[in-house]
This record gives sequence, structure tokens and C-alpha cells, in this order.
Amino acid sequence: MAQFSPQLMDHFKNPRNVGRLNPCDVEGVAGTPGEGNFMILTLRIDQAIISDIAFQTFGCGPAIASGSVVTDTLKGKPLSQAQALTSDDISQALGGIPPHKLYCADLAIEALQDALRKVRMDAPAE
Repeated sequence: MAQFSPQLMDHFKNPRNVGRLNPCDVEGVAGTPGEGNFMILTLRIDQAIISDIAFQTFGCGPAIASGSVVTDTLKGKPLSQAQALTSDDISQALGGIPPHKLYCADLAIEALQDALRKVRMDAPAE
């Protein structure tokens, strides 16, 4: 059995911001819901600030922990901070993720990047 850090286990056992926001301003998806691992992030945005964020995932403990730490990190933060977040940041916040589970952090970042692309597409042209 893989050794998981106390931070990862905390976010797995006590995930933050679980579920889907309804209504939300934007939804980001990684993977294919109903077909293996996936993650959905829903965000409410107010004047370029993520006022609320939630996640839904189908995956292992590190996937749940990755979704939890992304939402915990970004709630109340500017979109610019979300754009700068990386899977390495997630892994560090979780006290490390075993190499064979690093795709879980990537899944969370892919869902975030999908949401951010949609925010940019909806932004008025300058």
C-alpha cells in the first residue's frame, strides 16, 4: 500500500467544497464523466475573484484530495492566482503524491484550466 502524507489523508477524509455549485458561472471538466476518472469544478466569479468553488470527482483518494486542495486554495482568490496554479503546487500542498498517482493532480489542473478557458471565452473583447 502506498504511503500517503498526513495532508493528503486529511483532504481525502475531510474533503473541502465537495459537490457542484448551482447556479455557477463556469464549469470545468477533465476526463469523461461516467467513463473512468473525471473531475468537475464549478466556480462563481465576482469581479475576477473566485467567490465560490466546488469539485466533484470519481477517482481514488489522491484525486479527491487534489480536488479538495484546489478548491481550498482558490476560494476567495483572483483568477490570476488560479491561472498560475500547477500540479506541482497541488502535490506540495498535499505533502507529496506518490509518482504513480501524480495524474490525480493533473486531473484537477485540467478541470481548472478548462474552466479558465471558458471564462476567457466569455470575457468581453477589449
